[in-house]
Amino acid sequence: MKLFETHAHLDLPDYDSDRENLINKCFKSGIEYIINISFNKETALSSLELAQKHPHIFATVGYHPHDATDFDAELVKKLAREPKVIAIGEIGLDFFRNLSPYPIQREVFANQAHLAVEYDLPVVVHDRQAHQECFNILKDVGVKEAVFHCFSGDIVFAQQILDAGWRMSFTGNITYPNSHLDDVLRLVPMDRFMIETDCPYLPPHPHRGERNSPLHLHLIAEKIAEIKELTPNEVAETAYNNAIKFFRIPPDPVKKVHKGKMK
Repeated sequence: MKLFETHAHLDLPDYDSDRENLINKCFKSGIEYIINISFNKETALSSLELAQKHPHIFATVGYHPHDATDFDAELVKKLAREPKVIAIGEIGLDFFRNLSPYPIQREVFANQAHLAVEYDLPVVVHDRQAHQECFNILKDVGVKEAVFHCFSGDIVFAQQILDAGWRMSFTGNITYPNSHLDDVLRLVPMDRFMIETDCPYLPPHPHRGERNSPLHLHLIAEKIAEIKELTPNEVAETAYNNAIKFFRIPPDPVKKVHKGKMK
């Protein structure tokens, strides 16, 4: 099974004891690419460092809504020019934990969405209990390419995302008994979804309570296959191709260059 891990946090301390060994296991297991996602200054730098060590790992740059009060636009602009940085994210709104004031969350999200448009980069969206506001800001800014990571909305909001031309990504929560996403997964066309683990968070069943890793990504593909009545290989290959297109992964990642980026 050929897989593309579109949302991992392998730079976090959870992996300090076995990071390189785990990464090697991932690539030997059938995972072809990993996007390591940042959410503040520290993780932006460590994600880039990790990506620079591994040809098939790429990084993002962005400030999560929890870290919105620390937003540094100049750092985002600087790292967005790096060849191994291929998206702005994860950025968005989080009205569940509310760790940053709402007005600052909105302002920082909009600023980073503008930078994504300016630097011609796709956006990885964090959206928790802020569906319509996230949608409105992206539309107002004119973002063309966005993925709502760890999608948590209902079927009506899913249709809005599809109508806007954006994508959804699904993680281990779809395997939980209380998941309400089966109808959303049936709705999503084959060319509009991706898969992720969001590791070390959200380990899929039957690994809840354990540290998550990309090695569990196949379980998400298998669950989607069950819901959409496909084979796991069909889901994995489709999600892989969608991620290659969305993140604009070149045939030879070692020679990757950005087209349309600000110099």
